[in-house]
Amino acid sequence: MCYKFENPTTDTHCLSTDGAKRQKQVDKLWSSTGDIAADGKATINKMSWDFFLPVCVGDLVKTGGINQYVVQDVVSPKQLPSYLSRFKAALRSQGPLCILEHFDTAYSVLQHTHSVDLSVKEDTLELLVQVVNSLATSLPVLLLSTSVSAAERKEKLNAVKMSVFLLCKITEYLESDSYRQSIITTSGKSGKKTKTGERLLQWDSERDSVLQALVQLLQLDIRSLWNLSLVEEEFISCVTCCCYKLLENPTISHVKSKPTRDGIIHLLGVLIKKYNHLLGASVKVIQLLQHFEQLSSVFAQAVCVWSTEYGMRAIIGEVIREIGQKSSEELAREGSGVKAFAAFLSELGALLPELLIPNISVLITHLEGESHTMRVAVCEVLGEILVHVLCGDKLDESGKADRDRFFDTLQEHLHDTHSHVRARVLQVYTRIVNSKALPLCRYSEVMSLAVGRLMDKSINAVKSAIQLLAAFIAHNPYSCKLSSADLKKPLEKEMAKLKEIKDKLMEKTPVPVIKASELWDAMEPELHVTVLSELDLLGDAERKKPQDDDDDENVVDDDRATAVMIAQYLRVNKYRNAVRLCVKAQSCFPKSEMFAALSTLTPETLMNTLALLFKGSDKDSSEPSHSLPPTPQKEGDQEADDAELKKQEMLVQYLRDTETFALQVERAISVINSMLYWKTTSVVQEAVQFCVAVCEFSVANSLSGVRKMLPLVWSTDAAIKDAVVQAYRRLYLNPQGETTRMKAQTLVDSLSELMVDASLGTIQCLEEIVQEFFGSGSSLESTVVQVLWERFTGKTETSALCRRSAVLLLGMATRAEREVVLSNLDTLCSVALGEKVTEDFLLARDTIITICNITDHIRQSRVAPFRLPQEHQLFTCLTHAIAEGAMMEDTHWQSFMEQAVRLIYFLAECPDQLCSRLLQRTTRLLLDQVAEGQEVNKDGDQIQYDEESGEQGEYSYVLSPACFLRPYHVFSPAVNCVCLAQLLALCGSVAFWQVSHLERSVSSELRRRRGETEEREEKEKGPSSKVKQTANDSTMEEDLGLVGASAEDTEAELIRKICETELLAEENLLCAFLPLLVKVCSSPGRYSHPQLTTAACLALSQYMMISPSVCEEHSRLMFTVLERSALPVVRANAIIALGDLTVRFPNILEPWTQNLYARLSDEVPSVRQTAVTVLTQLVLKDVLKVKGQVSEVAVLLIDPEPHIASLALNFFNELATKDNAIYNLLPDIISRLSDPERGMSSEDFNTIMKQLFSYITKERQTESLVEKLCHRFRTARTERQWCDLAISLSLLSMCERGFKRLQECWECYSDKLTEPGVYQPLLAITAKLRRGAKLQFKSQVEEFEKRLTAVHTRGLENVESPDMNEEDQKEGESSDKTLMRKSKRGKSKQSVCSRDDSFVTPRKTRKSKKPAITFSSDEEEDEEDAVLTESETPKVTTPISRTSRRSRLRN
Repeated sequence: MCYKFENPTTDTHCLSTDGAKRQKQVDKLWSSTGDIAADGKATINKMSWDFFLPVCVGDLVKTGGINQYVVQDVVSPKQLPSYLSRFKAALRSQGPLCILEHFDTAYSVLQHTHSVDLSVKEDTLELLVQVVNSLATSLPVLLLSTSVSAAERKEKLNAVKMSVFLLCKITEYLESDSYRQSIITTSGKSGKKTKTGERLLQWDSERDSVLQALVQLLQLDIRSLWNLSLVEEEFISCVTCCCYKLLENPTISHVKSKPTRDGIIHLLGVLIKKYNHLLGASVKVIQLLQHFEQLSSVFAQAVCVWSTEYGMRAIIGEVIREIGQKSSEELAREGSGVKAFAAFLSELGALLPELLIPNISVLITHLEGESHTMRVAVCEVLGEILVHVLCGDKLDESGKADRDRFFDTLQEHLHDTHSHVRARVLQVYTRIVNSKALPLCRYSEVMSLAVGRLMDKSINAVKSAIQLLAAFIAHNPYSCKLSSADLKKPLEKEMAKLKEIKDKLMEKTPVPVIKASELWDAMEPELHVTVLSELDLLGDAERKKPQDDDDDENVVDDDRATAVMIAQYLRVNKYRNAVRLCVKAQSCFPKSEMFAALSTLTPETLMNTLALLFKGSDKDSSEPSHSLPPTPQKEGDQEADDAELKKQEMLVQYLRDTETFALQVERAISVINSMLYWKTTSVVQEAVQFCVAVCEFSVANSLSGVRKMLPLVWSTDAAIKDAVVQAYRRLYLNPQGETTRMKAQTLVDSLSELMVDASLGTIQCLEEIVQEFFGSGSSLESTVVQVLWERFTGKTETSALCRRSAVLLLGMATRAEREVVLSNLDTLCSVALGEKVTEDFLLARDTIITICNITDHIRQSRVAPFRLPQEHQLFTCLTHAIAEGAMMEDTHWQSFMEQAVRLIYFLAECPDQLCSRLLQRTTRLLLDQVAEGQEVNKDGDQIQYDEESGEQGEYSYVLSPACFLRPYHVFSPAVNCVCLAQLLALCGSVAFWQVSHLERSVSSELRRRRGETEEREEKEKGPSSKVKQTANDSTMEEDLGLVGASAEDTEAELIRKICETELLAEENLLCAFLPLLVKVCSSPGRYSHPQLTTAACLALSQYMMISPSVCEEHSRLMFTVLERSALPVVRANAIIALGDLTVRFPNILEPWTQNLYARLSDEVPSVRQTAVTVLTQLVLKDVLKVKGQVSEVAVLLIDPEPHIASLALNFFNELATKDNAIYNLLPDIISRLSDPERGMSSEDFNTIMKQLFSYITKERQTESLVEKLCHRFRTARTERQWCDLAISLSLLSMCERGFKRLQECWECYSDKLTEPGVYQPLLAITAKLRRGAKLQFKSQVEEFEKRLTAVHTRGLENVESPDMNEEDQKEGESSDKTLMRKSKRGKSKQSVCSRDDSFVTPRKTRKSKKPAITFSSDEEEDEEDAVLTESETPKVTTPISRTSRRSRLRN
């Protein structure tokens, strides 16, 4: 084969400046390879040059070595298109070997890559891809052939190296251009795409074709083209550099780049497997991960493919070893790639967990390092191994040991110092539990650790702990219902059964007896020694007569008795005695068979005789029994008993584990329930999901969490509200069942269970969810309503609680569809309000609540209000039930009555007339009862009247109308207190709702009618009149938006006048009961019945809501009741009533504010709780001004009742949101709490102040407080006050400016430093300031500390030097001058000293002794004795601005 190449001398216009010298060298090379013909062509018969891949592209134009290819001609950019055309023609005609001839053309494109057009590069790339594909097609034949010449092999090798080199280099250049262009396109403001940008969009598909071509070529065994099959490193590096260059693209990890990513991975896999690139690949993976974080998932996938599809598992060890050798200090540096390493390990652990086990010891070292990211990655790898590899019951001992070791490691890092590690380890455990890979023996331990993590400071750790606990419950191996209470009885039962089985087996098991033969074997060696020694002594005794015969007396007359005695000696280890007795027995019983063998006395015969005596009886008794084989029946019974025992033990252990697990879940529930009201939305969402999970598994107390999260439906956070709604929908509104009716019954059952013992607030929240269900158009809606009606009417047998729940649920459905109740109003009246109404007032009350949902106060409409006539059956039933029930002693009547009166005013026409008749009827029944002489209550629940006491006119005001004016003494001398209390409660309720009816219903109706009138007048007027009116009525009122204001004021004034003059007029029935209410409230000694007193006080407060005059007239009496009533419930009710009155009439109640705050120190916790709740609302709604009395709320921060302390804490948390509120109050609070007369301990003072000072966060506030507290030292009188002030200073988060102010006020406290209680807190301030202080400021603090210590130890007089005095004097003079300048500027301004007078502890002033006012039960006591005197009544000092009556009526 001959190839002709262009003579390099024919075209040298593109050579570089040193081209002449290079030309000579090239000519020499070409002259050595062939002859130059006359036409300038060179014919090469034999290829004697080699192509060596250069380190740099430019090296190919330099002089090469011997037989090394050098580029002859670098074509100019203008001539490149024509040369590429020749290249393409040559490819078609000559095949892939044309690259040998046209290499310079493609090389010229590389040289001019920045100046040639993109089309030229694309054409060159296409040609090179064709060359490589052609080589991949033609080379297999050559590689399989055995008769290939060396020249042909070299020719193919050069073609392969040239084409691969050019293809890789131009691919790198195009990739760089593509990335550069994408950056320009992204950052450019113009949305238009350039021509170059459009062409680069095709680069992704072209890049894939390049990779496919290289893979096809390199998959061939082209190593045989090289000598000794050693592929040169430069060739491998050329391809790998191209691959790694492509991997540097930021979008390589995107989904759209998956073909390119897979191509690169497979190409590198071929190079690793066939071309010994394993070590280089592992090093390059580490390098690229260090600089490109996005490659973590790519390389994890690559390593997985290389190790599985290409069988190169060793690369995992290499990469892991490289990461493991990274030091902690190196990973801590910025830019170390620690995030990429961690992500890579996590991804690789998920893909190949089994291959990481051999190298896990290298990674575990990072658990002790400083990088928390690496600790997280290693823990996740351990988790993947435990989930996929070390799981199940088929592990060998080594696997179990590794599993336990890994679990121990994970448990240790549940207490890691970094919160992120703790959170991720909890997530790892969640994955393990969800995969059911956690051993049962570790459930309890891990569960306990998870519950402990609920107290973690990190939000992420808390959320992860909640998720883990939810996973534990969802995948628990114990029971579908987890209740420790339900498990207790079964556990006790099974434990008793286990004990019974054990006792039974103990009786059957024979007592273990040690055989005589076994004992003989044990004693035989020692006995033999004793026999030998005794026989020696016996020989000496024969030669010498024995001196003592003590053993003779042991020989008895019977040989068997002697044998028994010898055996006993042997058993108690008296071998010598046994031997001697045996020898003497032979002489005493020579004819005995037992001792016959001793006729010849030798050690053997003596040992045999002793053995016979010792083992003989045991052998005789035991051998027969042992010789008999055991019966199969006994063996079977024994095995059955053992199996039963083992089964029972497993059952008891299972129940114990289940109970432990349930107790831990219940403990977690109590903690997570408190998280439902956290401010972090994600934590609340996790807590809601957990509550749903525990409720589905019927865990004890799970319903408490479900109820507690119900108020979150009103949350302003849409995510929380949606989570709660979805939770209730999942629990209650998506029932399971085969038929629609079964689903409806399940839904009703679950909702009814939730409403049992539910509070009013819970029911109101549930209404929101149930209303959404009925308004969603569910297919179950009609069936659910039908089931509810069946339960309410009694067609379905059910309990009273379920009937009440059914009627309440019907009321909730009514909010969505009014006809649900309106069309069945007669049914409600007949079932719940009919003849049997007095048997169940609770059902009647809930029925009334349901009927209220059809009224217009639920639906704010502009049409005429929906009301029923007075003659309607509903009102007939209600008045009858109220009047009859008032004469009964039913504890639920009052709640029924309140809802009934409310319904009458909401739904009846002229409700005032209806209630007037109701009052008359009830009063008539009471008077008739008195007249008939009802039996006297023996328990003292009667009011006794003495006809001779002269109290005849007391009750003449009970009823004003005609026949009701008779005095009580005309009737029976006794009246039932409960009935009278219920009558008074009815009066108060009617008074309250009468006022509400006027201010809401009547007022809104007046506005509606006025609006209709105005609209009608506008319609009657024509367009012309409207134009005239617009032109003429352009007044100032219209400009200010006051049109209609006068009408509204008139309406409001009308209603106010009705309340003031008509409601309590003499001809009005309500007026008749007011004197009775005042009498009962002001004479608690005479009217001591608790229910009567409670009802009277509550009714009086409702009367006071009518008008300002009534409120002002009886406010003194109400506060007397508040302070002096002996009943806590009366005091609590009085606080609530007075809070409402304060909102309604603030100017009247403002002087009595101090009396409200006084109840914060009430001795009864319920009263204190009510007081702090009411005052919190009044203060936060700006009804009450925040004054120094807030110190009484501060005292409640240390209240022994936790709920009260939390309410006080909530008060200050809300108060802190108001600007400077707590800052302004602090000096006065400190003054009141440090007052010696209060007697508060220093520990309590510290606790309160620590909480209050935590709200002072502004530097300016701290500085000002330092100055004020320092000046208070001058006016403090006692050492305790000094200590409290010093402690207050130490609690401030003092800064440099505050410290400077502390130094300036040295004169205020320096003379108190000898007291340890003052010195130690100030010393603590300096200790805190020294931490992290700058050098200059630190020196100032240390100098101040030395000064404090010197004064404390030696006294102020011995420390102050003349220099200090001079400095202080100068400072004093300068401050005096400053004060004088200030006083000259404005004489009205006060000096520094006078400015702090408000913070001086007030001196104790002498006050006139208040008259002692006590309640008396004496019949003759003056009526006014029990009321505060005029001198005790506070005067109005500061009027409180309030909103206009018009705006209040609107609200």
